[in-house]
Amino acid sequence: QVQLVQSGGGLVQPGGSLTLSCVASGNILYIYAMGWYRQAPGKQRELVAAIASEGNTNYADSVKGRFTISRDNAKKTVALQMNSLKPEDTAVYYCNADIRTSPLSRRDYWGQGTQVTVSS
Repeated sequence: QVQLVQSGGGLVQPGGSLTLSCVASGNILYIYAMGWYRQAPGKQRELVAAIASEGNTNYADSVKGRFTISRDNAKKTVALQMNSLKPEDTAVYYCNADIRTSPLSRRDYWGQGTQVTVSS
């Protein structure tokens, strides 16, 4: 069984910063890409940032220059540092990881979601 457990998030004023963290646990052979998605009310879930196992990163245009994704392969963690937050960043944020649990089993796993609210 694999679990992704998120921490962080909350309420912050515009221009502020928050850090989200996510740790994977369970029967894990290998973690491929890890990432963060978000879903605002009435909108589809969208990719915010992703990081490959070797460290290559990809960001949504809306967060480039403001958000930074990082991972620690030994600790099986991924983090999202969010700076210069805007009201439009308000959403539920989800951790995601592409995980192999056996030679024949590999799929996406999701964290429980955490609310980020940017408001004055």
